[in-house]
Amino acid sequence: MKLSRLVSIIVILLDKERVSAQHLATTFEVSTRTIYRDIETINMAGIPVVSTSGVSGGFEIMKNYKLDKNVFSINDITAILTGLSSLSNMVSQDELTNATIKMKSLIPQDKLDEIQFKTEQIHIDLSQWTGYRNLQPYLETIKLALSESKLISFVYIDRHGNKTSRKVEPYQIILKGNHWYVQSYCLKRKEFRLFKLSRISEIKLEKTGFTPRSYQKPMLEFSDILETLQINIKLRVHKSVMDRILDFCMYEQCLPEGDEHFIVALPFVENDYYYNFLLSFGDKCECLEPVHVREKIQQKLANLVDLYKN
Repeated sequence: MKLSRLVSIIVILLDKERVSAQHLATTFEVSTRTIYRDIETINMAGIPVVSTSGVSGGFEIMKNYKLDKNVFSINDITAILTGLSSLSNMVSQDELTNATIKMKSLIPQDKLDEIQFKTEQIHIDLSQWTGYRNLQPYLETIKLALSESKLISFVYIDRHGNKTSRKVEPYQIILKGNHWYVQSYCLKRKEFRLFKLSRISEIKLEKTGFTPRSYQKPMLEFSDILETLQINIKLRVHKSVMDRILDFCMYEQCLPEGDEHFIVALPFVENDYYYNFLLSFGDKCECLEPVHVREKIQQKLANLVDLYKN
């Protein structure tokens, strides 16, 4: 925390003409005595900070150490602040506060209102509407393991519901879509694996460290593969579920049929995920063609009816 605070103080001093000890103490929620010790540390590191006494006194860095305020454009700072705001429910508050303070300290005084207005034009919230599981404690554990090169252990449930105990070397945290993953070398499988955090439980930071091996990046782009697997199917969809359909296709692929329905050309892959997606609409969606997809849905519905009969 001290190192982060020192960096933040340096950034503020590089931008401001003069800052009082009380202002810095209030900003970082520490005592003025702590600020004076921080200033002494910064001086010892070779950055010349001078102090001025009196009503308008305070600390400032010698003029020849000043940064050009035009290093970042208004659009640059707006983009960074927007990105920081999107992480508010995913990273620790201390990290977010310090990063935000550093960026805001680079804003010229006469541009504050303009950048504030632009920043508020975009709001990014990565949490789900309902049923959201707070993964921040898991993210913090993994981040600590990454910084210290420590093993982590957890119980993992695969997509078929099988539960296994894993011990892994973590290498990267990934946000794909609205899901978090950790790319790790699995000591059980002896290979790199991508683990979905929502399927992890009982996570634990181990005392055992590891020597990072040659890192294998995960495959995150499947567009080319999907193009070879996808077919277009023809659906008759009720207007009440069109919002969900439009997550998977363009509006140009949807033709109105009367006042209540649309005929939709939907890109489709013949696997359980896509079939279950269609079945989730109940009687609001009917597959018209091709015949073999329609028959497959009929078979799945028959199996479902048998399940409830028994």
